[in-house]
Amino acid sequence: MPEDAQIENTPKKGGFFKELVKFVFFILVILIPLRLFVAQPFIVVGTSMEPTFSGGEYLIVDELSYYLGNPSRGDVVIFHPPRAAFIDSGTKPQSGIYYIKRIIGLPNDTLTISNGVVTIKNADHPNGFTLNESYLKYGGEKDETINLGPDQYFVMGDNRPVSFDSRAWGPVSRNEIVGRAFLRLLPPDRINFMPGAAREQLK
Repeated sequence: MPEDAQIENTPKKGGFFKELVKFVFFILVILIPLRLFVAQPFIVVGTSMEPTFSGGEYLIVDELSYYLGNPSRGDVVIFHPPRAAFIDSGTKPQSGIYYIKRIIGLPNDTLTISNGVVTIKNADHPNGFTLNESYLKYGGEKDETINLGPDQYFVMGDNRPVSFDSRAWGPVSRNEIVGRAFLRLLPPDRINFMPGAAREQLK
């Protein structure tokens, strides 16, 4: 082997330290912000989103999109439950708790729920329009009308009869929403991007 090749392949003094610094820099500057502000893993618990999501499914949640824009109707979102959710369930408020639901109502909407059918009125649709929620397997039974404020979102689970959602404890504020379901990783036979996306059915 030529001598110059041997010299070229010999680690330079301090090379290990430089690589270590690069690795630490990569962790601090790229991976940690990515983990904190771009995407986080979550595991679905419970049956409130069936048949769209089942308990034990492993999701990657996109947090970046909501730094750049607002949630849309039909988004499946992960959020911190409002204080009223704890009071209604008889438990103490605690950090680190997240819910997964679908956004049905947007700020300034008026929602009417009747016989499991959701009708929405807003500035763009003063006469109202009915949601085509083909992802539902079981509809809800509670009838009501809700007027949302300028920073409020109305969320419901896809399994309406068992879902503990805005019908029980009211709307979610914008700052309580963490992100949207971006990737389903587990189980392997249900891997897909933007799981549960249904915007085209909700306009």
